[in-house]
Amino acid sequence: MNVLLLGSGGREHALAWKLAASPLLTRLYAAPGNPGVAEQAELVALDISDHAAVVAFCRDMKIDLVVVGPEAPLVSGIGDDLRAAGIRVFGPSKAAARLEGSKGFTKDLCARFNIPTAAYGRFDNLADSRAYVEKVGAPIVIKADGLAAGKGVTVAMSLAEAFDALGACFDGSFGSAGAEVVVEEFMTGEEASFFCLCDGTTALPFGTAQDHKRVGDGDVGPNTGGMGAYSPAPVMTPEMVERTMREIIEPTMRGMAELGSPFAGVLFAGLMITDQGPRLIEYNTRFGDPECQVLMMRLKDDLLVLLNAAADGQLGHMSVRWTDDTALTVVMAAAGYPGTPEKGSVIRGIDAARAEGAEVFHAGTAVNAGALVANGGRVLNVSATGRTVGEAQKRAYAAVDRIDWPQGFCRRDIGWRAVEREEAR
Repeated sequence: MNVLLLGSGGREHALAWKLAASPLLTRLYAAPGNPGVAEQAELVALDISDHAAVVAFCRDMKIDLVVVGPEAPLVSGIGDDLRAAGIRVFGPSKAAARLEGSKGFTKDLCARFNIPTAAYGRFDNLADSRAYVEKVGAPIVIKADGLAAGKGVTVAMSLAEAFDALGACFDGSFGSAGAEVVVEEFMTGEEASFFCLCDGTTALPFGTAQDHKRVGDGDVGPNTGGMGAYSPAPVMTPEMVERTMREIIEPTMRGMAELGSPFAGVLFAGLMITDQGPRLIEYNTRFGDPECQVLMMRLKDDLLVLLNAAADGQLGHMSVRWTDDTALTVVMAAAGYPGTPEKGSVIRGIDAARAEGAEVFHAGTAVNAGALVANGGRVLNVSATGRTVGEAQKRAYAAVDRIDWPQGFCRRDIGWRAVEREEAR
């Protein structure tokens, strides 16, 4: 099979790494990719926002399946344009991608189909949203309605912080994504990430993970796109997975079908595990980043077989096998992140890190004058496995310490909740 992978981050490098291992694969192309993806795929200089150019490339190169990594092309309808051209694609339609593209749409879906989530209000102006916040009080959660690269959410612990977040949305800090806001009840519990592969009818559970959003050790500082993750998430017991499927995923699948937008692709539920059970924080309609990296490290089955089954509506016949090991990934970020990252610093020691038994996925790198350099905020994903979270953590940080990049930084406590549980036993 000829496969085209769209995207350029750590998620796409992990997908390329796993797809390249498939006996079904003939050629793997990636657009635009990155220097790490180039280890497994042939890079193509395509503008993935130019859907006509992507379609033309697929026709010229006889692409059998397109795998869409990031959310923006899905929300803009690349899945529809590919399907209209007769090209098979793994990813939802534009209408189904509203589950990620509009937080308000998802909240309204939850209300209509009795899916447990936080109480909320939707607003398109500052005055009404401020009045709602004053009525409800803090702590409270402020979310830009649209896509904001993982940075449009503020967990406000005070009214002043909430008002600042509302002002940022309506002042244009997040562009059109902040033209509407969702204001949510603050939920308490433990967060977890739950994934399903979907084909429009069937939702096949596809692993659990726990992400670390705050930039600093001990979960302090501003939210980021994710500073690390591990899989599986111990809080997602078999009982909790069953409840999540019954109370959240299956009603969502039925609801989207009833609305005329059946969901096919990856359904990524961000969950809060409360004393009352699982509640939906939000949906994403693609693999998480960096959760994808740890899922790919643990997946025993052929990823391409599974994605083909999803594209063809055949997931009802499939199952998924995982290693018993834990996988853990540490994000190495450029100085300045999650603000304005410093680009261009030279990175050395990737091979030394891999010699520690880790995989190093490139998230924001480039090659300049023959040297590997930082080219984004989150730059590397150093990933390792172990029999326990503690063992995977030690291996990952041993590999991190082999990387020579003075301008980079990382959290040193990824997996801390699970490690504390292990040590308490």
